[in-house]
This record gives sequence, C-alpha cells and structure tokens, in this order.
Amino acid sequence: MNLVRQPSPSLGAEPQAPPTVTPLTENAAETYVASTCFKIGPPGQVGVELEWFVHDSDRPHAAPSPARVSAALDALRLPPDHPLLPLGSRVTREPGGQVELSSPAAADLVGCVETTRRDLSTLRAAFAAQGLTLAGYGTEPHPRDRQVTLRQPRYLAMEEYFGRSGPWGKIMMCTTASTQVCLDAGTDRPGAEGFRERWLLAHRLGPVLVAAFANSPLLDGRPTGYRSTRQTVWSRMDPSRTLAPTAVDGDPREAWARYVLDAQVLCVRRPEGKSWNAPVGLTFRGWLRRPEAERPSLADLEYHLSTLFPPVRPRGYLELRMIDAQPGDGWVVPAALTAALFADRRAADAALAALEPLASALTEPGPRGPAWTRAAARGVDDPVLRRAALGCFAAAEGGLDRLGVDGQLRTAVTEFAERYTARGRCPADDLLDSSAPQEDAPC
Repeated sequence: MNLVRQPSPSLGAEPQAPPTVTPLTENAAETYVASTCFKIGPPGQVGVELEWFVHDSDRPHAAPSPARVSAALDALRLPPDHPLLPLGSRVTREPGGQVELSSPAAADLVGCVETTRRDLSTLRAAFAAQGLTLAGYGTEPHPRDRQVTLRQPRYLAMEEYFGRSGPWGKIMMCTTASTQVCLDAGTDRPGAEGFRERWLLAHRLGPVLVAAFANSPLLDGRPTGYRSTRQTVWSRMDPSRTLAPTAVDGDPREAWARYVLDAQVLCVRRPEGKSWNAPVGLTFRGWLRRPEAERPSLADLEYHLSTLFPPVRPRGYLELRMIDAQPGDGWVVPAALTAALFADRRAADAALAALEPLASALTEPGPRGPAWTRAAARGVDDPVLRRAALGCFAAAEGGLDRLGVDGQLRTAVTEFAERYTARGRCPADDLLDSSAPQEDAPC
C-alpha cells in the first residue's frame, strides 16, 4: 500500500541515507529522484508537522534557556535514536530552539487529528511542568538574539551557506515556524487522484494557504508591513532551493529531478571534527560532473534532498510547507481544509475552479510569484485572494461532509472562515490588533 512515510522535520533530525558509497552519474541521479520522490499508489493518508516557539509561561518576552527546553524533553524519556511520543509522533529540535512534532502517517484526517492532539497534549504537559509554553506563530513576535543553538555540523554549514547572501537564512533558521501538511502523491492515472493533478492543486492552492493562515506580521517585536513575514523571508533566500520547479503543469517528476540536480550544495558531510561547508557555487549537477573519485554517492544525494525547501516538497509524499504556524489548536483548520480538498474529487474540482482567477498571477513559481507575494503582504484582505479562499473553504466543507468527517472538525473550518476569511482577516490581524503601534521594521 502507498504510504505517507513518517513525516520528517524540515530542518530537524538528519535523514537515514542508504548505505552506499558508489559514485553516481547524472542519469542515475535523475532517475532515482524521479522514481523515489513520488511514490505512486492510491492516496488517502495524512500527516502534519508542527513547529513551535518555546516561551517562558510567565515572561513570554524573555527567551528561555536551552537547558530548560532540554529538561522538558528529557522528562519525556524519549530514546535519542527514536524520539517518539506514545502514539508515534516524532519530536525534534530546530536550529534556533524551536520544537517540532511530526505526526505518524494516519489513514485519514480524523485519525491524524486525534493522534496529533493526544501526542501534542503530552508534549505540552512536559513543557508546562518546566514553566514553558509552546507558542504558535509564523515568526517569533518578540525581540530575540538570532543564535543557532544546535551547534551541529549541518546547521553550522547552513548558517555559513545562507550567510553568504544576507540575513534571511539566519532569520529563517532562528525565528520562523510552520504548519506543514503531508499528503500522498497519488496514482499515475489522470484525474483528481493522479499525482500530476495533485501536484498542480498543491501549487495553485499555495497562495490561498499563505493568505488565509498568515500569522507572522511581527519581527523583532515590530510590524513588518506583511501578514506573512515568514513567507517573505523564504522568498528572499537562495532561489535554487526555495522556489517551486518552473514546470508545475508538466511532468513533476522530471521537473523535480532537474531542480534537485541544479540546486546548489548546502553542505558536504565529512569526518567528525571537519567542517561541512560546501564549495561556493557548487551545484549537485556540477558535483556529479567531477572525476569519478570525487563524485557524490547515493547517500549524498539523499542528504542533498533533505536540504531543499520549496513550497511543495516531494518526499515520496507531498509536503506542503507554505503555512504559518498557528496558535493553539489552530493547525487543525489548515490540515482539515487541505486534506478535504485532496481527498474528495468534487472538492478538488471546485477548489481548482475557485483558484482559476489566480492563474494569471501564477506565471512565476512560488514563493516569488505575484500571487504569492500579494498573499504574504495582504493576506485575504486582497479581494481576489479572499474570493478564491472562500471558494476553497466552501469546497472543503462540502468535501468534509461527503467524507463523513465529524461535526467538530467541520465546525472548526466553518467558524474560521466566518471569523477570518469572510471578513478579509487572518490570524496575523489579531496580532496586529494587540500590538502597540510602532514604526514598521524593515523586511
């Protein structure tokens, strides 16, 4: 059966690479990427990856020490090599001190939400015992020193790599958090269950997910002028690893294989004690074209795949990465909305129809295209995005009903649309309403 694999953290636990040192050729690398990053089979399963900032419960403006975060995690008694909560969710730490919970693959949306809620309750209790709170924002709203607290070779190389082109990489590493939804890639047949159609829907839907769930209007304690500063930060980083492949309406396997090989190498794993910094300007394709003794192995390719961060990342399943972290249990709504649109054919068709007016603004790949930048700047205050979002919410509500999803989840989706989307608002507006008027921070 085709599975959404255990969702792995965007920047967290390091992937297990195949045990091989055989040098690769370009053709072998492209074939491998195209065949493994889209696992073909009947879709259905759902997973989520939830990133959280850690705040002192009594003094949220003060950054807690890494030792207190470690104490909370130590209290869970999770084995370092297999840090799973009771129902199978994986817990990892992000380079700037954020904590991520990655759910196991669930057979359906209801199972995913139930499992995640229960494991998240366990995680929150462990942090509460240390006087800590897991806070859901797309960017850290309080002023913080930007320090990479995990001094692992991967993150040190990442810090050096992104530092070559400005502050955005370090801002991303230390002060951003997301809600990610993971869905099966689909079948090889035409139609709503086909991986080509699901890939297209994921990219068409992207700006609406950015706009509707924008929750990062603050950076360094001040408004930035954007509803989703997190999305804006991603748009200013290395385009070779953060843009969507250009041919999203063609064969995504071929487009993704080209993208992977043409992306610059972020780090090169070396023996303990040696720097992992990559040569400046080296692409994976360039690495493959070196003399055979210097070429990368399949293990290096697998690792390179884990360092690419487009809005939709194929990892055997599709990982939708464009949603800001949400407050409290707000992650349930984007998970339910997205899962319904991908699970119900009528809902998918209705969503694509609602998204059609955005098609002319999707001429450039996210997150730099016009629809994406408008979504980050204005959220659903933009009338075109608002109408598209309302159409997607209506489609999802119908899909949830036909799928027999319980009333509580459907109610959460409906109430969110009424409270925010229909009024041209998003969670970012709540933060802006509660923050004192100050001069906008440059972003």
